Amino acid sequence: MGSHMRFLAYMGISQHTISWLHRQGFDAVHLRDENLQRLSDNKVLAKAAMENRVLLTMDLDFGYLVAISKQILPGVIIFRLSDERSEMVTSRLSEVLVKCAYDIQPGVIISVSDRTIRIRRLPI
Repeated sequence: MGSHMRFLAYMGISQHTISWLHRQGFDAVHLRDENLQRLSDNKVLAKAAMENRVLLTMDLDFGYLVAISKQILPGVIIFRLSDERSEMVTSRLSEVLVKCAYDIQPGVIISVSDRTIRIRRLPI
């Protein structure tokens, strides 16, 4: 698994998950680290794309925004978990990084639920 992958965490993703990514050798930042928690969703997508980062989010709107957008898009990993504690998010994320390492790229939306991992390439 290439640790050249870079991540941008949206609100709702815990700082614990970012720390875990750092320990795995990944470059990961949280919007909160840069005081950007009020950035609009479209700007968040643009920032992730520009910095070549995969967006980590629990906000289902991003799937829709990415799907209808005409701009250059980042990869997005959306967590739809019944238990949103950081341990659960981190554990599912580690599975995604192992199982889907080659699928995580710009324009790919990965939806992660309690039991499934769904990969969609855009445009849909």
